[in-house]
Amino acid sequence: MTKVSARTGLTVPIFGPLAEPGRVAELATKAEQAGWDGFFVWDHVVYRRDPDGRDASGRADLPVADPWVTLAAIAAATHRVRLGPLVTPLPRRRTHVLARATTSLDRLSNGRLVLGVGIGGDGYGEFSDFGDEVDASTRGAMLDDGLDLLRSLWSGEVVDHHGPRVHAHDVQFLPTPVQDPHPPIWAAGRFPNPAPMRRAAGVDGFFPIDMDGPDDLATIRARVTAQRGDLDGWDLVAQGRPGDDARPWLAAGATWWLTTFSPWGITADEVAATISAGPPPTT
Repeated sequence: MTKVSARTGLTVPIFGPLAEPGRVAELATKAEQAGWDGFFVWDHVVYRRDPDGRDASGRADLPVADPWVTLAAIAAATHRVRLGPLVTPLPRRRTHVLARATTSLDRLSNGRLVLGVGIGGDGYGEFSDFGDEVDASTRGAMLDDGLDLLRSLWSGEVVDHHGPRVHAHDVQFLPTPVQDPHPPIWAAGRFPNPAPMRRAAGVDGFFPIDMDGPDDLATIRARVTAQRGDLDGWDLVAQGRPGDDARPWLAAGATWWLTTFSPWGITADEVAATISAGPPPTT
């Protein structure tokens, strides 16, 4: 196996008992002390149990924390770990509001933000229940246009953007993010759909979902290389559950390994135990 080193992190569903920003910030502090390189959170406004998991009232809704408040708490409590949402569905956010929030978070964390973006999904009614766009192709167009505007607003220059989905007229956003030219953007998408890979080739990394195994990374790398020309400074993210062997994924080209958790029945003790065990071997 090729010797590969990479960075390790955790991606945590901030639901149930973890719908408390202070508790999650404490876990992020422990992760930093234990040698992990990143601490990322899920971004949902609604998350629901399966029908058999309804509570005594008959509701299936889980408690959910706001990711931006939680990330601000993490940024204030830590000094080294990278942090961010994995992932925020840009089509259900106002791009200019997101520009302000991400700039402030990047400055609060002294340049540690990674912005994960995607089109989102309506499996729990996160779009349809609030009258937001449900068509996936339309959300893809909204995401692409929103990313163009977001990067323009981050630049600190005067912006006139009149895209097919979002607009900004004669505005200048100051201050700018700490990171130059802007915080890294990781696009997410379900493998092997081509649109997310095309989008990822134009940003700073790819967070693929639904891969069957490490061999899928070779396909991703080949397709993205054909579009970018090289992968210098570009991140390819793989994830697994606690105890999974990260090394085959890293040998196949992943630059980050993220340990993730099931949202069903998650406990702070489970996350703390995984953190205390330390990052998995990467070589």
